[in-house]
Amino acid sequence: MKEIKIGFLQQQNTAVPEDNMQRLSKGIADLAKQGAQLIVLQELHNSLYFCQVEDVNNFDWAEPIPGPSTQFYGQLAKQFGVVIVTSLFEKRAPGLYHNTAVVIESDGTIAGKYRKMHIPDDPAYYEKFYFTPGDLGFHP
Repeated sequence: MKEIKIGFLQQQNTAVPEDNMQRLSKGIADLAKQGAQLIVLQELHNSLYFCQVEDVNNFDWAEPIPGPSTQFYGQLAKQFGVVIVTSLFEKRAPGLYHNTAVVIESDGTIAGKYRKMHIPDDPAYYEKFYFTPGDLGFHP
């Protein structure tokens, strides 16, 4: 059986996505240098956790997949020869948004994605305001 070295990256985010992404890129580089082959990022890692309030302005943070973030993390995956699992606020179509995990191969291409199916709606977790349940099923 072949072993895989896994790195998990979690950080305290700021309100500036570019800052978060640059700090994540440094963390990815560090984990790759330590031998990680698979790097898993925290949920919705590009921004602060915005689901604590219902604010239509937060939809501006959503992006298509493929899009700017998959390109950014794809370049890092290719540069360091690692697989990266991202978690993005996907804008699939006007009015259709998902909390989506994207697996990026070590060559920088998208290997697959999973749209979160269970969407909580509790105090400070107003995810149903933002996300439509996933429709892709469970595919490894």
